[in-house]
Amino acid sequence: MNKTELISTIAEKTKVTKSIVSDVVEIMLSTLIEQDRVSIKEFGTFSWTTRNARQCRNPHTGGTVDVPESKVLTFKVSNGLKTYAD
Repeated sequence: MNKTELISTIAEKTKVTKSIVSDVVEIMLSTLIEQDRVSIKEFGTFSWTTRNARQCRNPHTGGTVDVPESKVLTFKVSNGLKTYAD
């Protein structure tokens, strides 16, 4: 499901306009960028983590490659959502 499909589905289920749902999604994204963390009760937490710089091996040449430190988005599932998976 992509962003457009998610907005359409939420708008249909909640009987609100797509523009309102789109605004909510945009607010969530901008909050995540500004504050590094968004928690949604019974769903999970989106947060940024930093991967340390490391050396990897190029499988084609066998040589080592330096991989710089990077910032990655992670998602931790809430216990409430985990119960639906069982």
